Amino acid sequence: MGILDFLGFGNKSAQIAAFKERNAIIIDVRTYEEFAGGHIKDSKNIPLQIIESKINDIKKLNKPVIACCRSGNRSGMATRILNRNGIECINGGSWQSLQSKLQ
Repeated sequence: MGILDFLGFGNKSAQIAAFKERNAIIIDVRTYEEFAGGHIKDSKNIPLQIIESKINDIKKLNKPVIACCRSGNRSGMATRILNRNGIECINGGSWQSLQSKLQ
């Protein structure tokens, strides 16, 4: 792992591919209304405002997580919250950008 990876600026496509190979789940942390306007197929919508209350539910899934949102800011916050609570998570950035990396 290089310094860029440690800082979160490494090869995001490779990180995403590695997580997907491990059957990661995608959690979209936008609001319910934003999610309804478009989202990645099979992603779960858990808005950032309530993600801390869902930690136990997410842990029960026993899978790594790729977080996404509109721009990458909220998913970055969610990633820090999940990692701090023992859930392996990476910030996938915007849902549209993540979707293109998954194809």
